[in-house]
Amino acid sequence: MVEYRVFTYRRDGETMIYSEYGSTGKQVSAVGFGGMRFDTEKPNEENAELLIYAREKGINYFDTAPRYCNDKSEDIFGIALSKMPGRGTDYYVSTKGMPTELDTAEKARDAVRKSLDRLRVDSIDFYHVWCIRKLEHYELAMKPGGQYEGLLACKDEGLIGHIVVSTHLPGDQIRQLVEKKEFDGVLLGVNILNFQYRWTGVQAAHEAGLGVVAMNPLSGGLIPQYENDFAFLADEGETPVEAALRFCISCPEITVALNGFTTRDHIDTACRVADTCKPFSETDLDRVKANLSKNLDTVCTACGYCLGVCPQGITIPPFMHYYNEKLFSKKTDDDMVKGMDFVLDWGVLAARTAEAAECTACGKCEEVCTQHIKISERLAEIAEWQKKAGR
Repeated sequence: MVEYRVFTYRRDGETMIYSEYGSTGKQVSAVGFGGMRFDTEKPNEENAELLIYAREKGINYFDTAPRYCNDKSEDIFGIALSKMPGRGTDYYVSTKGMPTELDTAEKARDAVRKSLDRLRVDSIDFYHVWCIRKLEHYELAMKPGGQYEGLLACKDEGLIGHIVVSTHLPGDQIRQLVEKKEFDGVLLGVNILNFQYRWTGVQAAHEAGLGVVAMNPLSGGLIPQYENDFAFLADEGETPVEAALRFCISCPEITVALNGFTTRDHIDTACRVADTCKPFSETDLDRVKANLSKNLDTVCTACGYCLGVCPQGITIPPFMHYYNEKLFSKKTDDDMVKGMDFVLDWGVLAARTAEAAECTACGKCEEVCTQHIKISERLAEIAEWQKKAGR
Protein backbone atom coordinates (compact mmCIF):
# COMPACT_ATOMS: atom_id res chain seq x y z
CA MET A 1 0.00 0.00 0.00
CA VAL A 2 3.06 2.24 0.09
CA GLU A 3 3.98 2.33 -3.59
CA TYR A 4 1.58 4.12 -5.94
CA ARG A 5 2.02 4.39 -9.69
CA VAL A 6 -0.46 6.56 -11.59
CA PHE A 7 -0.72 8.91 -14.51
CA THR A 8 -0.96 12.60 -13.58
CA TYR A 9 -2.33 15.11 -16.09
CA ARG A 10 -2.65 18.86 -15.94
CA ARG A 11 -6.10 20.29 -16.63
CA ASP A 12 -6.96 23.99 -16.42
CA GLY A 13 -4.29 24.58 -13.79
CA GLU A 14 -5.44 21.66 -11.64
CA THR A 15 -3.64 18.38 -11.09
CA MET A 16 -5.69 15.20 -11.06
CA ILE A 17 -4.55 11.60 -10.78
CA TYR A 18 -5.79 9.26 -13.51
CA SER A 19 -5.32 5.52 -13.90
CA GLU A 20 -6.76 2.78 -16.07
CA TYR A 21 -10.06 1.28 -14.98
CA GLY A 22 -9.19 -2.43 -14.94
CA SER A 23 -8.43 -3.59 -18.45
CA THR A 24 -10.98 -1.34 -20.17
CA GLY A 25 -8.43 1.15 -21.50
CA LYS A 26 -10.40 4.02 -19.96
CA GLN A 27 -8.38 6.51 -17.90
CA VAL A 28 -10.50 7.58 -14.94
CA SER A 29 -9.92 10.15 -12.21
CA ALA A 30 -8.87 8.99 -8.75
CA VAL A 31 -11.71 11.12 -7.39
CA GLY A 32 -15.19 10.17 -8.57
CA PHE A 33 -18.45 12.09 -8.30
CA GLY A 34 -21.12 10.13 -6.44
CA GLY A 35 -24.62 11.39 -7.12
CA MET A 36 -26.41 10.56 -3.89
CA ARG A 37 -25.59 13.62 -1.73
CA PHE A 38 -27.31 16.45 -3.57
CA ASP A 39 -29.25 19.00 -1.56
CA THR A 40 -32.71 18.12 -2.85
CA GLU A 41 -34.12 21.41 -1.53
CA LYS A 42 -32.23 23.12 -4.35
CA PRO A 43 -33.42 23.14 -7.99
CA ASN A 44 -32.07 20.37 -10.21
CA GLU A 45 -30.36 22.96 -12.38
CA GLU A 46 -28.38 24.32 -9.44
CA ASN A 47 -27.27 20.85 -8.38
CA ALA A 48 -26.27 20.09 -11.97
CA GLU A 49 -23.73 22.91 -11.78
CA LEU A 50 -21.79 20.83 -9.26
CA LEU A 51 -21.06 18.18 -11.89
CA ILE A 52 -19.91 20.79 -14.36
CA TYR A 53 -17.67 22.32 -11.72
CA ALA A 54 -16.27 18.89 -10.84
CA ARG A 55 -15.46 18.27 -14.49
CA GLU A 56 -13.58 21.56 -14.62
CA LYS A 57 -11.55 20.37 -11.63
CA GLY A 58 -10.50 17.23 -13.51
CA ILE A 59 -13.06 14.68 -12.24
CA ASN A 60 -14.21 12.47 -15.10
CA TYR A 61 -16.01 9.56 -13.38
CA PHE A 62 -19.67 10.30 -12.62
CA ASP A 63 -21.78 7.74 -10.78
CA THR A 64 -25.51 7.79 -10.06
CA ALA A 65 -28.48 5.44 -9.75
CA PRO A 66 -32.27 5.44 -9.92
CA ARG A 67 -33.89 6.60 -6.67
CA TYR A 68 -30.82 8.48 -5.42
CA CYS A 69 -31.83 11.80 -3.82
CA ASN A 70 -35.58 11.21 -3.94
CA ASP A 71 -35.20 9.87 -7.49
CA LYS A 72 -33.79 13.18 -8.73
CA SER A 73 -30.15 12.22 -9.24
CA GLU A 74 -30.32 10.78 -12.77
CA ASP A 75 -32.29 13.82 -13.91
CA ILE A 76 -29.72 16.16 -12.34
CA PHE A 77 -26.99 14.25 -14.14
CA GLY A 78 -28.90 14.54 -17.40
CA ILE A 79 -29.01 18.33 -17.15
CA ALA A 80 -25.27 18.48 -16.50
CA LEU A 81 -24.19 15.85 -19.03
CA SER A 82 -26.14 17.57 -21.80
CA LYS A 83 -23.87 20.59 -21.28
CA MET A 84 -20.55 18.74 -21.09
CA PRO A 85 -18.39 18.40 -24.21
CA GLY A 86 -16.26 15.31 -24.83
CA ARG A 87 -18.88 12.62 -24.25
CA GLY A 88 -17.46 9.08 -24.49
CA THR A 89 -13.81 10.06 -24.58
CA ASP A 90 -13.26 12.71 -21.91
CA TYR A 91 -15.57 11.60 -19.09
CA TYR A 92 -17.51 8.50 -18.12
CA VAL A 93 -21.00 7.83 -16.76
CA SER A 94 -22.12 5.09 -14.41
CA THR A 95 -25.55 4.00 -13.19
CA LYS A 96 -27.19 0.89 -11.78
CA GLY A 97 -30.07 -1.59 -11.62
CA MET A 98 -31.03 -4.13 -8.95
CA PRO A 99 -31.49 -7.79 -9.95
CA THR A 100 -34.30 -8.09 -7.40
CA GLU A 101 -36.26 -5.50 -9.40
CA LEU A 102 -34.96 -6.33 -12.88
CA ASP A 103 -35.45 -10.08 -12.71
CA THR A 104 -35.92 -10.58 -16.45
CA ALA A 105 -33.82 -9.62 -19.44
CA GLU A 106 -36.57 -7.40 -20.78
CA LYS A 107 -36.94 -5.51 -17.50
CA ALA A 108 -33.18 -4.97 -17.48
CA ARG A 109 -33.21 -3.60 -21.04
CA ASP A 110 -36.14 -1.31 -20.25
CA ALA A 111 -34.31 0.03 -17.20
CA VAL A 112 -31.21 0.78 -19.28
CA ARG A 113 -33.30 2.66 -21.84
CA LYS A 114 -35.01 4.65 -19.10
CA SER A 115 -31.66 5.62 -17.57
CA LEU A 116 -30.35 6.63 -21.00
CA ASP A 117 -33.31 8.96 -21.45
CA ARG A 118 -32.92 10.50 -18.00
CA LEU A 119 -29.15 10.88 -18.34
CA ARG A 120 -29.55 12.32 -21.85
CA VAL A 121 -26.75 10.16 -23.27
CA ASP A 122 -26.49 7.59 -26.04
CA SER A 123 -24.64 5.03 -23.96
CA ILE A 124 -23.70 4.27 -20.34
CA ASP A 125 -20.02 3.55 -19.81
CA PHE A 126 -20.35 1.48 -16.63
CA TYR A 127 -23.64 -0.23 -15.73
CA HIS A 128 -23.77 -1.91 -12.32
CA VAL A 129 -25.58 -5.03 -11.30
CA TRP A 130 -26.53 -3.21 -8.14
CA CYS A 131 -26.66 -3.98 -4.45
CA ILE A 132 -25.44 -7.59 -4.30
CA ARG A 133 -25.89 -8.16 -0.58
CA LYS A 134 -25.83 -11.94 -0.70
CA LEU A 135 -24.87 -14.54 -3.28
CA GLU A 136 -28.54 -15.28 -3.99
CA HIS A 137 -28.80 -11.79 -5.53
CA TYR A 138 -25.88 -12.58 -7.82
CA GLU A 139 -27.44 -15.90 -8.80
CA LEU A 140 -30.71 -14.11 -9.55
CA ALA A 141 -28.91 -11.67 -11.85
CA MET A 142 -27.10 -14.48 -13.69
CA LYS A 143 -30.06 -16.84 -14.22
CA PRO A 144 -31.04 -17.60 -17.85
CA GLY A 145 -33.31 -14.85 -19.09
CA GLY A 146 -32.29 -12.63 -16.18
CA GLN A 147 -30.71 -9.22 -15.73
CA TYR A 148 -27.21 -10.10 -16.91
CA GLU A 149 -28.54 -11.56 -20.14
CA GLY A 150 -30.45 -8.35 -20.77
CA LEU A 151 -27.36 -6.25 -20.06
CA LEU A 152 -25.32 -8.34 -22.50
CA ALA A 153 -27.92 -7.56 -25.16
CA CYS A 154 -27.65 -3.85 -24.31
CA LYS A 155 -23.88 -4.10 -24.59
CA ASP A 156 -24.20 -5.70 -28.02
CA GLU A 157 -26.44 -2.81 -29.06
CA GLY A 158 -23.88 -0.28 -27.86
CA LEU A 159 -26.10 0.99 -25.06
CA ILE A 160 -23.63 -0.15 -22.36
CA GLY A 161 -19.86 -0.04 -22.48
CA HIS A 162 -19.04 -2.27 -19.51
CA ILE A 163 -21.05 -4.44 -17.14
CA VAL A 164 -19.82 -4.02 -13.56
CA VAL A 165 -21.10 -4.96 -10.13
CA SER A 166 -21.89 -3.16 -6.86
CA THR A 167 -21.63 -5.31 -3.75
CA HIS A 168 -21.44 -5.40 0.02
CA LEU A 169 -20.42 -9.05 0.24
CA PRO A 170 -17.60 -10.21 2.52
CA GLY A 171 -14.18 -10.52 0.91
CA ASP A 172 -14.23 -14.28 0.34
CA GLN A 173 -17.57 -14.03 -1.43
CA ILE A 174 -16.34 -11.11 -3.54
CA ARG A 175 -13.61 -13.46 -4.74
CA GLN A 176 -16.32 -15.87 -5.89
CA LEU A 177 -18.10 -12.98 -7.59
CA VAL A 178 -15.11 -11.93 -9.71
CA GLU A 179 -13.41 -15.22 -10.49
CA LYS A 180 -15.65 -15.99 -13.48
CA LYS A 181 -14.65 -12.77 -15.27
CA GLU A 182 -18.27 -11.74 -15.88
CA PHE A 183 -17.68 -8.15 -14.76
CA ASP A 184 -15.16 -5.46 -15.69
CA GLY A 185 -15.23 -3.70 -12.33
CA VAL A 186 -16.46 -3.72 -8.73
CA LEU A 187 -17.98 -0.99 -6.57
CA LEU A 188 -17.65 -1.78 -2.87
CA GLY A 189 -17.62 -0.05 0.49
CA VAL A 190 -14.13 0.39 1.88
CA ASN A 191 -12.55 3.14 3.95
CA ILE A 192 -9.89 3.87 6.53
CA LEU A 193 -12.10 2.58 9.36
CA ASN A 194 -13.16 -0.78 7.88
CA PHE A 195 -10.29 -1.68 5.55
CA GLN A 196 -9.06 -4.48 7.84
CA TYR A 197 -12.35 -6.30 7.26
CA ARG A 198 -12.93 -5.33 3.62
CA TRP A 199 -9.43 -5.50 2.17
CA THR A 200 -9.60 -9.12 1.02
CA GLY A 201 -12.45 -8.09 -1.30
CA VAL A 202 -10.44 -5.18 -2.68
CA GLN A 203 -7.46 -7.43 -3.28
CA ALA A 204 -9.59 -10.10 -4.94
CA ALA A 205 -11.02 -7.61 -7.43
CA HIS A 206 -7.65 -5.96 -8.05
CA GLU A 207 -5.89 -9.28 -8.59
CA ALA A 208 -8.61 -10.27 -11.07
CA GLY A 209 -7.71 -7.21 -13.14
CA LEU A 210 -10.95 -5.35 -12.44
CA GLY A 211 -11.47 -1.67 -11.85
CA VAL A 212 -12.10 -1.06 -8.14
CA VAL A 213 -14.31 1.83 -7.03
CA ALA A 214 -14.49 2.59 -3.31
CA MET A 215 -17.80 3.93 -2.04
CA ASN A 216 -18.23 5.49 1.40
CA PRO A 217 -14.61 6.68 1.74
CA LEU A 218 -15.80 8.80 4.69
CA SER A 219 -17.56 5.83 6.30
CA GLY A 220 -21.03 6.98 5.32
CA GLY A 221 -20.42 10.44 6.79
CA LEU A 222 -19.27 9.21 10.22
CA ILE A 223 -15.82 10.74 9.91
CA PRO A 224 -16.92 14.34 9.17
CA GLN A 225 -19.65 14.05 11.81
CA TYR A 226 -17.20 12.97 14.50
CA GLU A 227 -13.93 14.57 13.47
CA ASN A 228 -12.74 15.04 17.05
CA ASP A 229 -13.08 11.31 17.71
CA PHE A 230 -11.10 10.54 14.56
CA ALA A 231 -8.32 13.08 15.01
CA PHE A 232 -5.80 10.22 15.21
CA LEU A 233 -6.38 9.45 11.51
CA ALA A 234 -4.76 12.67 10.39
CA ASP A 235 -1.15 13.47 9.70
CA GLU A 236 0.21 16.84 10.74
CA GLY A 237 -1.45 19.61 8.78
CA GLU A 238 -4.50 17.64 7.59
CA THR A 239 -7.99 16.95 8.87
CA PRO A 240 -9.47 13.49 9.53
CA VAL A 241 -11.65 13.94 6.43
CA GLU A 242 -8.60 14.68 4.29
CA ALA A 243 -6.78 11.70 5.78
CA ALA A 244 -9.70 9.38 5.01
CA LEU A 245 -9.86 10.64 1.43
CA ARG A 246 -6.09 10.31 1.07
CA PHE A 247 -6.27 6.71 2.24
CA CYS A 248 -8.57 5.64 -0.60
CA ILE A 249 -7.12 7.94 -3.26
CA SER A 250 -3.55 6.80 -2.62
CA CYS A 251 -4.18 3.03 -2.55
CA PRO A 252 -2.90 1.45 -5.78
CA GLU A 253 -5.58 -1.25 -5.50
CA ILE A 254 -8.36 1.35 -5.62
CA THR A 255 -9.07 2.93 -9.00
CA VAL A 256 -11.63 5.56 -7.95
CA ALA A 257 -12.57 6.98 -4.55
CA LEU A 258 -16.25 7.78 -5.00
CA ASN A 259 -17.33 10.87 -3.08
CA GLY A 260 -20.84 12.20 -2.56
CA PHE A 261 -20.67 15.98 -3.07
CA THR A 262 -23.13 18.56 -1.80
CA THR A 263 -21.08 21.73 -2.22
CA ARG A 264 -18.18 23.09 -4.26
CA ASP A 265 -16.10 23.09 -1.10
CA HIS A 266 -16.51 19.31 -0.87
CA ILE A 267 -15.21 18.99 -4.43
CA ASP A 268 -12.32 21.34 -3.73
CA THR A 269 -11.30 19.34 -0.67
CA ALA A 270 -11.24 16.00 -2.51
CA CYS A 271 -9.35 17.44 -5.48
CA ARG A 272 -6.84 19.15 -3.20
CA VAL A 273 -6.15 15.84 -1.47
CA ALA A 274 -5.59 14.17 -4.85
CA ASP A 275 -3.34 17.01 -5.93
CA THR A 276 -0.97 16.58 -2.99
CA CYS A 277 -1.65 12.94 -2.23
CA LYS A 278 0.92 10.70 -0.58
CA PRO A 279 0.30 7.06 0.30
CA PHE A 280 -0.08 5.77 3.83
CA SER A 281 3.07 4.01 4.99
CA GLU A 282 2.98 0.79 6.96
CA THR A 283 3.84 2.89 10.02
CA ASP A 284 0.83 5.12 9.31
CA LEU A 285 -1.44 2.10 9.03
CA ASP A 286 -0.08 0.58 12.22
CA ARG A 287 -0.83 3.88 13.98
CA VAL A 288 -4.39 3.88 12.65
CA LYS A 289 -4.96 0.27 13.69
CA ALA A 290 -3.59 0.91 17.17
CA ASN A 291 -5.71 4.00 17.67
CA LEU A 292 -8.83 2.30 16.43
CA SER A 293 -8.41 -0.12 19.30
CA LYS A 294 -7.18 2.42 21.84
CA ASN A 295 -9.46 5.41 21.27
CA LEU A 296 -12.61 3.70 20.07
CA ASP A 297 -12.81 0.74 22.38
CA THR A 298 -16.61 0.74 22.38
CA VAL A 299 -16.84 0.73 18.58
CA CYS A 300 -16.46 -2.35 16.41
CA THR A 301 -13.72 -1.70 13.87
CA ALA A 302 -14.63 -4.79 11.81
CA CYS A 303 -11.18 -6.28 12.28
CA GLY A 304 -12.68 -9.71 11.62
CA TYR A 305 -10.95 -11.63 14.44
CA CYS A 306 -14.33 -12.96 15.56
CA LEU A 307 -15.14 -14.43 12.16
CA GLY A 308 -15.62 -18.18 12.26
CA VAL A 309 -15.42 -18.54 16.04
CA CYS A 310 -19.17 -18.56 16.79
CA PRO A 311 -20.52 -22.11 17.34
CA GLN A 312 -23.93 -20.89 16.18
CA GLY A 313 -22.52 -19.59 12.88
CA ILE A 314 -23.31 -15.93 13.59
CA THR A 315 -21.29 -13.61 11.36
CA ILE A 316 -20.62 -11.02 14.04
CA PRO A 317 -19.01 -7.96 12.34
CA PRO A 318 -22.13 -6.92 10.37
CA PHE A 319 -24.22 -7.01 13.56
CA MET A 320 -21.65 -4.89 15.35
CA HIS A 321 -21.48 -2.54 12.35
CA TYR A 322 -25.21 -1.87 12.74
CA TYR A 323 -24.76 -1.36 16.48
CA ASN A 324 -22.11 1.28 15.70
CA GLU A 325 -24.91 3.47 14.35
CA LYS A 326 -26.34 3.70 17.85
CA LEU A 327 -22.96 4.75 19.24
CA PHE A 328 -21.98 7.27 16.60
CA SER A 329 -25.34 8.72 15.62
CA LYS A 330 -26.69 8.60 19.16
CA LYS A 331 -29.82 6.84 17.95
CA THR A 332 -32.44 5.66 20.41
CA ASP A 333 -33.63 2.07 20.66
CA ASP A 334 -36.78 3.11 18.81
CA ASP A 335 -34.61 4.46 15.96
CA MET A 336 -32.75 1.16 15.78
CA VAL A 337 -36.01 -0.78 15.70
CA LYS A 338 -37.25 1.37 12.81
CA GLY A 339 -34.06 0.64 10.89
CA MET A 340 -34.32 -3.15 11.18
CA ASP A 341 -36.38 -3.83 8.05
CA PHE A 342 -33.88 -2.09 5.79
CA VAL A 343 -30.75 -3.46 7.45
CA LEU A 344 -32.09 -7.03 7.40
CA ASP A 345 -33.27 -6.95 3.78
CA TRP A 346 -30.78 -4.60 2.13
CA GLY A 347 -28.26 -3.43 4.69
CA VAL A 348 -25.20 -5.04 6.22
CA LEU A 349 -27.28 -7.89 7.69
CA ALA A 350 -28.85 -9.08 4.45
CA ALA A 351 -26.19 -11.79 4.02
CA ARG A 352 -26.33 -12.95 7.68
CA THR A 353 -25.87 -16.67 8.24
CA ALA A 354 -27.67 -16.77 11.60
CA GLU A 355 -29.82 -14.51 13.75
CA ALA A 356 -28.68 -12.47 16.75
CA ALA A 357 -31.20 -14.32 18.90
CA GLU A 358 -29.28 -17.57 18.33
CA CYS A 359 -26.38 -16.29 20.46
CA THR A 360 -25.81 -18.51 23.51
CA ALA A 361 -23.41 -16.05 25.20
CA CYS A 362 -20.62 -18.63 25.14
CA GLY A 363 -18.04 -15.82 25.07
CA LYS A 364 -15.80 -17.23 22.33
CA CYS A 365 -16.14 -14.06 20.23
CA GLU A 366 -15.39 -11.84 23.20
CA GLU A 367 -12.18 -13.76 23.88
CA VAL A 368 -10.74 -12.65 20.53
CA CYS A 369 -12.29 -9.17 20.33
CA THR A 370 -9.54 -6.55 20.15
CA GLN A 371 -11.89 -3.91 21.60
CA HIS A 372 -13.10 -6.19 24.41
CA ILE A 373 -16.67 -5.45 23.37
CA LYS A 374 -19.43 -7.26 25.21
CA ILE A 375 -20.65 -8.76 21.97
CA SER A 376 -23.24 -11.11 23.47
CA GLU A 377 -24.95 -8.19 25.21
CA ARG A 378 -25.09 -6.23 21.96
CA LEU A 379 -26.44 -9.24 20.09
CA ALA A 380 -29.16 -9.54 22.73
CA GLU A 381 -30.07 -5.88 22.18
CA ILE A 382 -30.20 -6.38 18.43
CA ALA A 383 -32.35 -9.49 18.87
CA GLU A 384 -34.76 -7.41 20.93
CA TRP A 385 -34.86 -4.69 18.24
CA GLN A 386 -35.56 -7.36 15.66
CA LYS A 387 -38.34 -8.83 17.78
CA LYS A 388 -39.97 -5.43 18.26
CA ALA A 389 -39.77 -4.88 14.49
CA GLY A 390 -41.68 -8.11 13.96
CA ARG A 391 -38.74 -9.75 12.23
